[in-house]
Amino acid sequence: MKRFLLFFAAFVFSFSVFAQKAAHLALTPPMGWNSWNIFACDIDEQKIRDVAKAMVDRGMKDAGYEYVVIDDCWHGQRDSLGFIQCDPVKFPSGIKALADYIHSLGLKFGIYSDCGTKTCGGRPGSLGHEYQDAMQYAKWGVDYLKYDWCFTDNINPKGAYTLMRDALAATGRPILFSMCEWGNSKPWEWASEVGHMWRTTGDICAKWEGSCSNGTWTAWSAMTILDMQEGLRQYSGPGHWNDPDMMEVGNGFTLSEDRAHFSMWCMVNAPLIAGTNIQKASDETIEILTNTEAIAINQDKLGIQGFKESEIDSLEIWYKPLDDGEWAVCFLNRDSIAKTIDYNWAEKVINDDLSKRETKFNEITYSIRDVWAHKDLGNTKKSLKAVVPLHDVLMLHLSVEKKAEKKAGKK
Repeated sequence: MKRFLLFFAAFVFSFSVFAQKAAHLALTPPMGWNSWNIFACDIDEQKIRDVAKAMVDRGMKDAGYEYVVIDDCWHGQRDSLGFIQCDPVKFPSGIKALADYIHSLGLKFGIYSDCGTKTCGGRPGSLGHEYQDAMQYAKWGVDYLKYDWCFTDNINPKGAYTLMRDALAATGRPILFSMCEWGNSKPWEWASEVGHMWRTTGDICAKWEGSCSNGTWTAWSAMTILDMQEGLRQYSGPGHWNDPDMMEVGNGFTLSEDRAHFSMWCMVNAPLIAGTNIQKASDETIEILTNTEAIAINQDKLGIQGFKESEIDSLEIWYKPLDDGEWAVCFLNRDSIAKTIDYNWAEKVINDDLSKRETKFNEITYSIRDVWAHKDLGNTKKSLKAVVPLHDVLMLHLSVEKKAEKKAGKK
């Protein structure tokens, strides 16, 4: 009995230490890269090493991207004791060696599993092996787990994800927990104490509007998924984020569409998980993914998700409250023709009940910064006149003018 009590006390202590460490994860939306959108099951350790190296060489790491996540199809079989092993052909050096390499670059390592009997790609799932798998991940040096929802008949999602959360906690290693339940059970209503991020929809595809049929299931376009975020912003915040899925930037969109896609993921505080081949991506794609001014809006420490304030003839106007009284404003043109803007700030009264913030354009003058052109556009005393090309954005950062002057004076 005494031995059991000592063991139980040690477990409680390790769980408490983990909980304290895990609570400090994802205070801003996680940033990283995932293999699925570009490679699917065609992965191996050299491809992952190459992408990780490219993330450093091409400025992704410096821009804030830190997680390198291998998605489905890395699995081999379980050993005689039930511990999961990697595919020895695809990963001949083993997962720990890969994780060690990624850590040596100053990045963090993520891996994938599934709540069910099998992963979506037909590999061994974690059902019945949750604690064993968590122990293996910790032994390998995993920093992030994406946990999927295939082959889960008659399984309660809240129970399944809570079980893996507890298994991760028992390892004593802080591991970011990304829940990929596709939004079926409305995880935003219960998952803030279970995971650090949760999928709000099914999978994304590299399409502007509409959907992509995959036979027995459907993937959604970037704009369709954006629409699905309506009504969810109150559930998102530091340490727990709505996840509209990985980005398709660089996977077939036009540059305007890539820019708009990235901007809107920044506006809704989405985790910025790139899904293109960083090693082979064009310079223009990398410039979009590493736009530090757009990223700063996503990573703002206030952590409040943006909202669609109005829409006129397929031109949407989004607002996002930022720290220190600032705002992000994004004009999103979803139409197939350019849109002309003549926006009189003085006539606008923007109230956000969630943040208890009001723009007060009649009382406060804001300096206007064009996030993509990287230039100042004057202030809100004058109407904003601009043209937004088709499937593009005008993304602005509004700073209280007196504060902006003080900041400039310090420089």
